[in-house]
Amino acid sequence: MIIKKMHDLGIRSEHAYTAAMVSIGLSVLTWATSLKGEPGSHADLARADRWGIFVGEWAPTFFGLGVALSHYEQQDGTLTATVHELRERKAG
Repeated sequence: MIIKKMHDLGIRSEHAYTAAMVSIGLSVLTWATSLKGEPGSHADLARADRWGIFVGEWAPTFFGLGVALSHYEQQDGTLTATVHELRERKAG
């Protein structure tokens, strides 16, 4: 039900996979930025680790949504269609 709604809103598996990869990059960036925020003590390292882990936990969720959307797209027959083709199909 949620996957169908996401598909109907135009969210595709490629979007979820891209969000997962961005999340991984943001995890490293957040960790590095937080680490340099207040250098000096071990508490800052723990805080940086927590921020990096927090953002890094988003990636598996996005990958899972990508897989679910991909399965829905296979059943729907829209897996290889472009967004432009889908819009034309709905309009015509």
